[in-house]
Amino acid sequence: MSPENYPTLTLERPATRVLRIVLNRPEVANAFNTRMASDLMNLFEAVALEPGDARCLIVTGAGERAFCAGGDLKERDGMSDAAWARQHLVYERMIRAVLDCPLPLIAAVNGAAFGGGCELVAAADFAYAADSARFALTETSLGIIPGAGGTQTLARAVGERRAKELILSARRFDAEQARAWGIVNEVFPLAELQDAALGTALRIAANAPIAVRQAKLAIHRGLQMSLADGLAFEIEAYNRTVPTRDRVEGVKAFNEKRKPEFRGE
Repeated sequence: MSPENYPTLTLERPATRVLRIVLNRPEVANAFNTRMASDLMNLFEAVALEPGDARCLIVTGAGERAFCAGGDLKERDGMSDAAWARQHLVYERMIRAVLDCPLPLIAAVNGAAFGGGCELVAAADFAYAADSARFALTETSLGIIPGAGGTQTLARAVGERRAKELILSARRFDAEQARAWGIVNEVFPLAELQDAALGTALRIAANAPIAVRQAKLAIHRGLQMSLADGLAFEIEAYNRTVPTRDRVEGVKAFNEKRKPEFRGE
């Protein structure tokens, strides 16, 4: 995960076992161009294959104005249908790589999250937002629809009727509305946002990494199943934690009244 491989992203290590991914095109409000979408796709695929010591991820935007303003419309101006379709394949692969990432992903929404930026927030496991953040699914006002998972992830977060309202109207909404509707979990002053996200990331990273991954998988997949199938899938995920050394260490540490040292084994 060398930073040189991802020129539109800045990779930071704010603490042990936490990787912060910064969308770094502040001159265009961190809007997605083809390169940024490709960088995110490649990064998340690399993390899935070899996470190194990372146990939790945070994604945020450079600067204080924007998290991500969505697709770079200057790049798209004048694109042929064929070129547009080719570019969008990269976006499709990107969002699937984000959704399939085995590590927990927290979105720290530091500013405007419009279009694809809002879709990226909805694709994270959960999100915190600055009180100055603004959101919108703007695609229908541009003659298209959300195409990076937004019609699916937003509806799962806020329910069908609210998702229809927001997507069909392309209306903007603020951080407190996003919190009330379930798009973000908490709202903080901008100066406190990164510390809040990092604090939660550290709590996650301190837990048994195999158990955390299996819990994430069981929740995500289970919600796409019937209750009976979800319960069966949960047991499959649970059973993968039983033979681990971390399970033995967790019980031993509890009985010895000390902090466990989980190794992901």
